[in-house]
Amino acid sequence: MRVVVQTEPFDLGAETSGFAAGRRVSGAIVTFTGVVRDVAGGLEAMEIEHYPGMTLAALESIAQEAVSRWNLEDALVIHRHGRLAPGEMIMMVGTASPHRKDAFEAAEYLMDYLKSRAPFWKREITSEGASWVAAKETDEDALKRW
Repeated sequence: MRVVVQTEPFDLGAETSGFAAGRRVSGAIVTFTGVVRDVAGGLEAMEIEHYPGMTLAALESIAQEAVSRWNLEDALVIHRHGRLAPGEMIMMVGTASPHRKDAFEAAEYLMDYLKSRAPFWKREITSEGASWVAAKETDEDALKRW
């Protein structure tokens, strides 16, 4: 299991290849990558803040929960912080399992947790100013199924 919180961009191809390399037990590898999107138009950047020790511990805990809850050979969580422009990758989740159902469910679980409970604070910067991103009811609803 690997959990990383970083400011630098990550190489999606290298991370995916590295995560998949040498798997002998897993018949399924699922990855998901989150990207900064400009939903309303005019987004210049998104600033993501966090408390380093708290954030890493929380992400490691939820990744361990996924590994123990589903039949996973491995899990990967990468999440960036700092200033990110539209189109930049924010995060990546990877799960490796003998069967696709466990790999997909565990990846969805991790993604729902990252969206709703991970201790990150996001602020959108536009030409009109900056505003904090509020929690969405749909994200909370998605988390309830777990």
